[in-house]
Amino acid sequence: MAAQVLCDAGVTVHLFDAMPSVGRKFLLAGKGGLNLTHSEGADTFAGRYGERRSAIESLLAGLDSTALREWAHGLGVETFVGSSGRVFPKDMKAAPLLRAWLHRLRHPAAGGGVQFHMRHRWTGWAQGASAEPGQQALVFDTPTGPVVVQARAVVLALGGGSWARLGSNGAWVPLLAARGVAVAPLVPANCGFDVQGGWTPFFSAKFAGQPFKSVALSFTNSQGMVFSRKGEFVATQGGVEGSLIYAASALLRDDIVRHGSATFHLDLLPDMPAEKVLAEVRHPRGSRSLSSHLKSRLHLDGIKSAILYECLGKEAVNDPDKLAAAIKALPVTLQAARPIDEAISSAGGVLFEVLTPQLMLEKEPGVFCAGEMLDWEAPTGGYLLQACFASGKQAGQGALDYLRS
Repeated sequence: MAAQVLCDAGVTVHLFDAMPSVGRKFLLAGKGGLNLTHSEGADTFAGRYGERRSAIESLLAGLDSTALREWAHGLGVETFVGSSGRVFPKDMKAAPLLRAWLHRLRHPAAGGGVQFHMRHRWTGWAQGASAEPGQQALVFDTPTGPVVVQARAVVLALGGGSWARLGSNGAWVPLLAARGVAVAPLVPANCGFDVQGGWTPFFSAKFAGQPFKSVALSFTNSQGMVFSRKGEFVATQGGVEGSLIYAASALLRDDIVRHGSATFHLDLLPDMPAEKVLAEVRHPRGSRSLSSHLKSRLHLDGIKSAILYECLGKEAVNDPDKLAAAIKALPVTLQAARPIDEAISSAGGVLFEVLTPQLMLEKEPGVFCAGEMLDWEAPTGGYLLQACFASGKQAGQGALDYLRS
């Protein structure tokens, strides 16, 4: 996006990518349907960025969800709003959009177009060799050996720390830190978690990979922030993951860091009042087993029934009052976030406080930063890509203004 802003203004642009082909993480994002952005109102949308709301809101002022859809339409890609409010290309795929975009960059209406340099991994600034006046001397590892490139302005879009095999490995962090740039540690975001002590072998063997559907998760962190939402998630070999978990992941992760664990409460029957649940659990079951009783009276079976046995002791399971309370608010304690390379995205990165409003590093005039390498995070739902696009446009415009100054 930064390259497009500059190219459209007639600036000669060279784009360097460590991978053999462009946009690999973008293509991965479209694997299950490319969720470009979200259709909700601006105030709610901006609120998805939590503590970094004001910083991201200023970026969205230059490229909001409506403008992003118009940009896609300009590439010949029509979009639609799904039932959840998420915005997708009509064919749900990332590849056609990427192909059209790259064609536009390589063959603009005027000018020479962007020149792409693949398998060029940036390793920092040249040592012992000063750049030409007013330029940056950048070093790249290539298949034919190191090369030094002189540039009047630089936009770094180096990703976060998740999906290292696609290039986002956080190797840039020490390069910037060595030059005095403040960088918050990269941590997993939109991630899964390990439950305390792990699941029992029985539960793991039988239910790993199975979803909890039509449940509600509530969590109040140690700072008093409350999360409560209906949805679904999946049991893993030793924990939990999936959309509902991802939505609460920032609060859960941070409380684990503070206290060593975090406990959320799971409502297995969110559409049934607690009084009704208690009445059905107390209903005489005669010779039926408890499992049969729960299935008959509450339609509670499978993984929902199993987690009650998993998390409650034998005494509590057989106490109608305690069992009914657990069905409506089952405590599940987490002990660790899954590794960052398993996460959908990462938090942490270059602090906005060391950037100008146009995303230029205050300590490195002419060097701009964009995308996931900045210190922000957001839930899935189109918010990740939207902020990346918007920051790319802002950095590109900043670089253009710098070149013209």
